[in-house]
Amino acid sequence: MNESETYYPGSRVLDTWLNHDWSDGLQIESVDDFTEIHVQTRNSIYEITAIDAFAREIVVRGGRFFPEKTRAHLAGSSLGGGFLKLGGIYVGFSLEIVFSEDTIITTHVRSIRVYPAPRHAFPV
Repeated sequence: MNESETYYPGSRVLDTWLNHDWSDGLQIESVDDFTEIHVQTRNSIYEITAIDAFAREIVVRGGRFFPEKTRAHLAGSSLGGGFLKLGGIYVGFSLEIVFSEDTIITTHVRSIRVYPAPRHAFPV
């Protein structure tokens, strides 16, 4: 290990993950279908619409990979390592969005705004 590297025992990283507060964000499964979520990252704003929140199916627009509304799958949030908070959108974490056969990892989330689904979006 050279001077610029830092060693973190795997158990310390796992403990940090397990003991994280998880109150500064949301699980996509907890919102109604057609809910809009605007996510500000360091570099972009993503407009996410939950199409099938339970299945984590979304439509997303924003950033350089989604200039138009694109159907995708929200894998979850990560710190760029081996752990993924499935279906999660959390401040301080990166989003992992899957479309086609690619996984897009955003810069860290700075803020999240949730706009409830319009009433007319649900069948009567």
